[in-house]
Amino acid sequence: MAAQWNFFATRNGIITVGAVIGVLAPLLQKFGNPGNMGICVACFERDIAGGVGLHRAAVVQYIRPEIVGFVLGAMLAAYLFKEFRSRAGSAPIVRFILGMFAMIGALVFLGCPWRALFRLAAGDGNAIFGLLGLVGGVGLGVLFFKSGYNLGRSQTTYASVGWLLPLVMLGLLILMLLFPQIPGKDLSGILFYSVKGPGAQHAPLLISLGIGLLMGVICQRSRFCTMGAFRDLLLFRQVHLLSGIIALLVTACITNLVLSQFKPGFENQPVAHTMELWNFGGMVLAGLAFALAGGCPGRQLFLAGEGDGDAAVFVLGMIVGAGIAHNFLLASSPQGVGQYGIAAVVIGLLVCLGIGFTMRQKV
Repeated sequence: MAAQWNFFATRNGIITVGAVIGVLAPLLQKFGNPGNMGICVACFERDIAGGVGLHRAAVVQYIRPEIVGFVLGAMLAAYLFKEFRSRAGSAPIVRFILGMFAMIGALVFLGCPWRALFRLAAGDGNAIFGLLGLVGGVGLGVLFFKSGYNLGRSQTTYASVGWLLPLVMLGLLILMLLFPQIPGKDLSGILFYSVKGPGAQHAPLLISLGIGLLMGVICQRSRFCTMGAFRDLLLFRQVHLLSGIIALLVTACITNLVLSQFKPGFENQPVAHTMELWNFGGMVLAGLAFALAGGCPGRQLFLAGEGDGDAAVFVLGMIVGAGIAHNFLLASSPQGVGQYGIAAVVIGLLVCLGIGFTMRQKV
């Protein structure tokens, strides 16, 4: 049977998806999400880790409905368009480790690739170093691809394998409904809630969930991926995905100007620090880990939603990595890199390089 025509897979489609994200993320900030953090997969997974008590950084604890929506929306789209396929078995432990170090690198920079773009779109000059680091990390990954790097093929498996991460996300949503935030309280039942700081800043639940679901659907259909955009440019000289990234950046910038959220400069930017070298280095680590795992953190969520158990393992690695980053003083803050953050970046790069060098099918 001929494949269904998919508008979102076209050039206009990917530009439309980028533009939609570029408008909705700053709106989420307007509705209550933290500054320059309308959407940040790394930060929001970090908040989820705090919400379930994997770390006790009191200012970053909240079950982010956007992440739940990303996975469930992607699952909905995959079933509607007959693309849900449970598969797993491609070096899961490696993907878990890559997820951990991707999160540590992102938390040294303070943001995922999406947030790097949103920070730049809001005038944060520090994001330039993060984006350069991301491109550098993906570039290292491209060198490994050219030399035969491959984590191996995944295999089709039981449908229930593909349902597990969506069920985990649904479970988190149910917990939020059972144990809702109590004003002024940092604990509701078994869930932790920030009463100050970025974790206390959030848009209304239904708005966050609805936007997350919409993005899950359109990103699953379009295969939107920031890492993939730079990988395709460097490896194949293709700009299909990159056109979506550019659309996101331009529309986010325009939306921030309209909403008076554009504040150019380097100092005193929301949830950011000015240590340029480690803004760069953190994202080199994250970019390399994303490349070796085959997708940016958003793409890993969308893949998990359509049944990819290996992507789900990467996501869990990121959530655990967030706990490690905060429990062991690796994560940055507006005051700078955490006490052991620089050492963690160096170790992470060595581990990722080791994975890249030792998992090549031809040398």
